[in-house]
Amino acid sequence: MNSMTRNTLILSLGLLLGVMLAVGQGVLAEKENSAYSTQSIPLEDIRSLSEVFGKVKQNYVEEIEDKVLLENAIRGLLSGLDPHSAYLDKEAFTTLREGTSGEFGGLGIVVGMKDGFVNVISPIDDTPAERAGVKSGDLIIRLDDQNVKGMTLEDAVNVMRGKPKTDILLTIVREGEDKPLKIKITRAVIKIQSVRSKTLAKGFGYIRVSAFQERTGADLRKAISKLKKANNKKLKGLVLDLRNNPGGLLGAAVEVSDAFLEGGIVVSIKGRDASNTTTYSAKGMDLINEAPIVVLINGGSASASEIVAGALQDHKRAIIMGTQSFGKASVQTVVPLGNGSALKLTTARYYTPLGTSIQAKGITPDIMLDDVKVTKREDNGFEPTKEKDLSRHLKNGDADEDEDEENGNNGKDSKELNEKLVLAKEDYALYEALNLLKGISLLKQLQ
Repeated sequence: MNSMTRNTLILSLGLLLGVMLAVGQGVLAEKENSAYSTQSIPLEDIRSLSEVFGKVKQNYVEEIEDKVLLENAIRGLLSGLDPHSAYLDKEAFTTLREGTSGEFGGLGIVVGMKDGFVNVISPIDDTPAERAGVKSGDLIIRLDDQNVKGMTLEDAVNVMRGKPKTDILLTIVREGEDKPLKIKITRAVIKIQSVRSKTLAKGFGYIRVSAFQERTGADLRKAISKLKKANNKKLKGLVLDLRNNPGGLLGAAVEVSDAFLEGGIVVSIKGRDASNTTTYSAKGMDLINEAPIVVLINGGSASASEIVAGALQDHKRAIIMGTQSFGKASVQTVVPLGNGSALKLTTARYYTPLGTSIQAKGITPDIMLDDVKVTKREDNGFEPTKEKDLSRHLKNGDADEDEDEENGNNGKDSKELNEKLVLAKEDYALYEALNLLKGISLLKQLQ
C-alpha cells in the first residue's frame, strides 16, 4: 500500500470512528455516564475493518470513492441490527420528515423487508397504491424490470419514488393467488389526511385514523367535536378504525389514546438505560363521556396503532375487533448527524399499560373477525309465508300500520335498511362494529 493510499485510509478510518462516536453522543446526550461514553474502542476489530477497507480500495475491479465506501460501511453496521434501524442519507432523511408532516411523493405504501423481498405493511388511504389494489401482506418481487432480491429497502424505496404522473409496474406475490400479479401504478404527490369522520347512524360516529402524524391528535379532537355537534352534542358509540394504519409518531399515539382515557398509563418505553425509559400517562378527559368504543384492527395495524389499541384494551375502554395486528413493539429514535444525514436507531421496546410486550405477536382482538365479503342472496322467487299472507287474516287495527302496508313499507324505514345492506356488502367489519355498538346501547337502556 503506497503512502497516499495509507494516508487516505487513516483519514477515512478517522472519519468512520468519528461517526461511531457521534452515534453514542447523539442518542444519549442527556446521560453523562452512558455506556457509549465509557466503552473502549475495540482496536482489534478496527484493525480488521481498516484491512478490509484497504484491500477493497486497492483491489476492487472499479475505483470507489472513500465517501461511498464509508457510507456503505455505516449502512452495513445499521442493517445488521434489526429491520427498523437504518442509516438515512440526506435524501432519505428529508423523505422521512416529509412522511411525518403528511405530504410526500410516491405510490402511497408503507413497506418493510421480508425474505429478501419488499413486504407491504399497508397501503395508505386514498393513494395510487390503494386505488390500484395493493394489499397488506403483498410481497413485491419486481419493480418494472428490476428484481427486488438483493436490493436494500432504501434502494427499493428510491426506485418506487419518482416524479408524479410517471408509471411503475409492480410484480406482486399474494397469498391465495396461483401466480404473481402485475399492478401498474401512476406515481403522485401523496397528501395524507390522517383523520376522517362521519356519522354511521343517528348517535353513532366513525373515525378513521390512517397514520399518526404531527397533527393527528388535534385533527382527532376536531373530528370528535364535529361528530358531537352533528348528533345533538352526544354520541351513543364510536368506531375507531385503525385497519392498515402502519403507525407513525409515538406522541400522536399517546394523544389519540388520551382523548378517550381519564387517567392511567398509556404506554411504557423501556430501553437499556434510564435515558430511554419513559412512561406516558393520560392527562386529559374522556372526550366522548364514556360512550362505548369499538376499535377495528387487522394485520396492517402496526406500531403506534398497536399502542392505541393496547391502551384502550388494557383499560377496558374499548372492544377490539378484527384480526391479529402486525406486532411491532419497538421504538425508533431519529438521530441527526452533522453532515445532514441521520440514524434511525431502535432504542427501546414498548409495553401496554398492563406491562405486556406485543413484539412479534401483535394485539389479539377481543372479537376475532376475518376479512370476509358479503353478497346478497339470490332471489329464488319464494318468500316465507307470514300471517298477512293468509286469507281472511285479521287486520292490524292500527291506521298507520295499515297505511304502511298499502305503501309496501310494512312500517320499516326502507332507506335505513338499504344503507345497512350497502354497509354490510362494502365493509362487513364496520357493519358488525356498528351492530355491536347498537347492542351495547340497547343493553344500557334495559339496565
